[in-house]
Amino acid sequence: MTDTTTATRPDASVMKGVIPYIGYGGRANEAADFYAKAFGAKDFGRMPNPDSPARLMHAQLGINGGSLMLTDMGCEEVTDPGPLGRAHMQLIVEDGPMWWDRAIAAGCTVVMPYERQFWGDDWGLLEDPFGIQWAVLQPGPGMSD
Repeated sequence: MTDTTTATRPDASVMKGVIPYIGYGGRANEAADFYAKAFGAKDFGRMPNPDSPARLMHAQLGINGGSLMLTDMGCEEVTDPGPLGRAHMQLIVEDGPMWWDRAIAAGCTVVMPYERQFWGDDWGLLEDPFGIQWAVLQPGPGMSD
């Protein structure tokens, strides 16, 4: 866990575009630790809620060149947030099997197996212990350029 007094400022390259900002109902610290293990996330810093230090006002992670923000705010009454039923996180990677295997070893479960898809990419869908689904996509031959 990174304390905000020692937090590193994220590189400007991860501070543009659309950044998912997800509420974890009191489990944001646990989620940030899990994402470091499952997806190699870099912790840019965490800001605890001054009134409830076990809950986070804000945290930011770097994953695969992108960014993810986490919070426990706005869901103070939630103890176990439900899954995001209409969305998933998409990881575009060069070494899909490594990303897939690491996530499963950390505790993700398979929703759809990682395999070559009809559109030419290797793709699979996982779910983390917080109900967030993550797709691992490795571009197929000739599609990465």
